[in-house]
Amino acid sequence: MDGLNVSQLKELRDKSPKHDFQAEVSRMMKLIIHSLYRNKEIFLRELISNASDALDKIRVLSLTQRDAMKATEELVIRIKADKETGLLHIIDTGVGMSSKELETNLGTIAKSGTADFLAKAASGEMPATEMNDLIGQFGVGFYSSFLVADKVFVTSKSNDDDQQHIWESDANSFIVNEDPRGDTLKRGTHITLKLKEEAKDFLEQDTLKNLIEKYSQFINFPIYLWQSQTEQVEEPIEEEVQDKKEEVKSQDEDEDVKVEEDKEEEKKPKTRKVDKTTWDWRLINTAKPIWQRKPKEISDEDYNGFYKSLTKDSQDPLSKSHFIAEGEVTFKSLLFVPTVQPGDSFNKYGTKTDNIKLYVRRVFITDDFQDMMPSYLSFIRGVVDSDDLPLNVSREMLQQHKLLKVIKKKLVRKVLDMLKKISEEDYTKFWSEYSTNIKLGVIEDTGNRVRLAKLLRFQSSSAEPGKLISLNDYVKNMKDKQSHIYYIASTSYEEAAASPFVERLLKKGFEVLYLTDAVDEYAISAIPDFDGKKFQNVAKDGLKLDDKSKEKLESLTKEFDPLIKWLEADVLKDKVAKVSLSERLHDSPCALVASQFGWTGNMERLARSNAHAKSKDVTRDYYLSQKKNLEINPRHPLIRELLRRIEADKEDVQAASMANLMFETATLRSGYMLTDTASFAARVEGLLKSTLGIPETASVDEEDDVEEESTPKEKEDEEVEAEHEKDEL
Repeated sequence: MDGLNVSQLKELRDKSPKHDFQAEVSRMMKLIIHSLYRNKEIFLRELISNASDALDKIRVLSLTQRDAMKATEELVIRIKADKETGLLHIIDTGVGMSSKELETNLGTIAKSGTADFLAKAASGEMPATEMNDLIGQFGVGFYSSFLVADKVFVTSKSNDDDQQHIWESDANSFIVNEDPRGDTLKRGTHITLKLKEEAKDFLEQDTLKNLIEKYSQFINFPIYLWQSQTEQVEEPIEEEVQDKKEEVKSQDEDEDVKVEEDKEEEKKPKTRKVDKTTWDWRLINTAKPIWQRKPKEISDEDYNGFYKSLTKDSQDPLSKSHFIAEGEVTFKSLLFVPTVQPGDSFNKYGTKTDNIKLYVRRVFITDDFQDMMPSYLSFIRGVVDSDDLPLNVSREMLQQHKLLKVIKKKLVRKVLDMLKKISEEDYTKFWSEYSTNIKLGVIEDTGNRVRLAKLLRFQSSSAEPGKLISLNDYVKNMKDKQSHIYYIASTSYEEAAASPFVERLLKKGFEVLYLTDAVDEYAISAIPDFDGKKFQNVAKDGLKLDDKSKEKLESLTKEFDPLIKWLEADVLKDKVAKVSLSERLHDSPCALVASQFGWTGNMERLARSNAHAKSKDVTRDYYLSQKKNLEINPRHPLIRELLRRIEADKEDVQAASMANLMFETATLRSGYMLTDTASFAARVEGLLKSTLGIPETASVDEEDDVEEESTPKEKEDEEVEAEHEKDEL
């Protein structure tokens, strides 16, 4: 051990009675070492946390005991590695421990000095000021030392004990005795770890620095690391004695030679640069917990600087939310929205993220979360610092505690409030990056669906291509007595605007939302209503907007009943579910409409294009096989001509062909795929022949004037015959 010579160490061990851990304690030690802590590097976090506890204790005691800080006013943590001896030292100037406390606190699992201290404070024996800043309620963090160390030495000096004592253990037993060196600490605790061979990496300066910055950056007290620094310094060059030159100088040349030598000496450098290594205590935890300060005291530059240090992002955040949540659980949080979403975000969708870092009283606990934020908000970066969040004994995994669930719920609400307050200009940037996230949130997060719906943006028939409107804007612009929000899903603004489903709506001045993103239709389908208005997919059955009188509608239905029955029973009986008069068509003769709970052409296209879909998907195959409804436009001349023809002759072959062709073109215009493209092509070719006056029976001309190509065998025979003819000549 550092500072003790071999004889002192031998004397200490010989004089000290050896204490065996209790059987239960011994078993618990094995559990802690081999099972409880899976990540070895957290030993340093635990020891620094304990040191911070000890410093907090003496600071609180000094509020009521004037001489508590008499031994030393310094409140620091120092860490030093010695590669030659394989020792790692963690030193604090905290409250320290007496001989009895060393034996009690370190010899009994879960006997935490902090827990006792809190109990005394609660009973009034100690001031309760800032008691919540203490950690380590379980008292087992110290034993994580044995993850990396064969032996642990704890030297401690308490104000309540005149002597300094040493506790030593190899995880099987321990000894406690007076320190033969006397009072070297004045006050505090010095932990020395004799590292295992496989843990020697923890003696590297860079490793220790990174671990301190990772886990203990925001500890209240300064943490110093004994570090080396190499720099170039100027060193004087010693003058060389040139006796030989002086011997050959003649007396009469002395003056001239002296002048020349002086000039040469002036030209020669007086110093040279050399590398010099110095060792010193260097402060590591320079960053301050910005979330602990009041928002009005923090500038945008401070927020942006903290964000960049936290995320390593080169750009400023798009938005931020700094708040204190109180109630069932109290915590402070600072959350950010990055300006640009990482390109691989959706490849990692639903997996663990390290974007939210959890601290407990400024000590980093973990960022290994599956659901601190829901998957659709996994892009949010920030920190959460809780004073009263319960932890399990290892501090590595959080228990499934109700308080943690409360924190998660409040975080989501705060994020959605933050997004709602983003300016219109910045929201355009946000939407271009995170629109899919919000739409997935609408589908997945039923509890926040109303809040998320207010964040949605879509193209609209009333706006220029590319310009987006919110559902709030749509509702404000609705016509009097309009009860539904109309929308259509398509691949582009242009395709949606040209769809037969929106013809009559646009003619009547209704606004239609154009859903042009693949996930849009799924998202809207998940929202039952918005601001009391139901959604209506104009490509589905159920659209009612005709203002004709009941008598007029009945008259039209009666007039076209022969055509409807002829289409349903004869021509299209195996292709459609039903045929009806349309209220949505204006320019088109007919359209194929999905049932209220069926798939539109857009949904079918997405399902068919899904490369990951199973070859045999019962649900998909069911929807794809569903028959659609055919709606016909009673005002269209083609429909009226069909009615005239079948009233004259129900066996009219040309009428049947025309009806099939209209059905097939309606299928394509409605966004569906044709199952029989050959028949469609044949009907189009027949129509072209009829239009150009070509007889239906006209056939393709034969290629009778083209010589047939000889086969290789015939070519070979011809060449042999030509050779024979040549020989005869």
